[in-house]
Amino acid sequence: MSRYRALRDAYEALDQKYAAEVAKNLDLQYQYDSLRAEYRILCDQQRDIEVLHENTRRLKHDMKNHIMVIASYLGNGETDEAKEYLSVVLDNLNRVYSYIQTGNAVMNYVINSKLEYAQRCGVPFKAEIENLSFARMGSVDFAAVLSNALDNAIEASLRASGKLIYVSICKKRGYDVITVKNKTDKSVLDENPDLHSTKPDNQNHGCGVKQIKDIVEKYDGMTDIYEEEGMFCISMMIPSES
Repeated sequence: MSRYRALRDAYEALDQKYAAEVAKNLDLQYQYDSLRAEYRILCDQQRDIEVLHENTRRLKHDMKNHIMVIASYLGNGETDEAKEYLSVVLDNLNRVYSYIQTGNAVMNYVINSKLEYAQRCGVPFKAEIENLSFARMGSVDFAAVLSNALDNAIEASLRASGKLIYVSICKKRGYDVITVKNKTDKSVLDENPDLHSTKPDNQNHGCGVKQIKDIVEKYDGMTDIYEEEGMFCISMMIPSES
């Protein structure tokens, strides 16, 4: 009987040690995956910044030429031609995306890549973004939450007659809050209150919402989905690092 107890105690001790090692390895794997994802994002961000700088240099060079053309029109008294030419230049300038710098590398990449795509698709946007670290969240989870919310908003905007995306990232009452809104032609929650994924449908917010909720809950956060002033809204509230 004493031999049985000794074996049982040895087995239980070894089992606990094994479980602790497995948990440690899982945590190490998660850290590795997060660092690898963040490194890739930083590489992509650096490439985007280099492209932006090159485009800015080209824009400065082009503006000198544009000014010379406009000055030539005005010098010849061709004011209508100068106005028309200036109008085309301004339209082109409005299509140039201005890089948003937040101080958070992952946020920079996700925000800029998604909003630049929205601009190319003709979807205007407004952004109010504070420099928050979202330190409690892993890079992979943070990128997934923000990407899903923006992807849903852009896709819904492409199918709506009124197009506008609003992004707010700020701190409120001890929470780091991400809010994404987009214009809708009709109530999404009236037609699809449970937000089931409806890929062929005009309202596609169900795609990714479950993943957003799962990740936010993982960090003891809250997700609020509502509608106001003709806009579909999703707010993700993550407790700030104490």
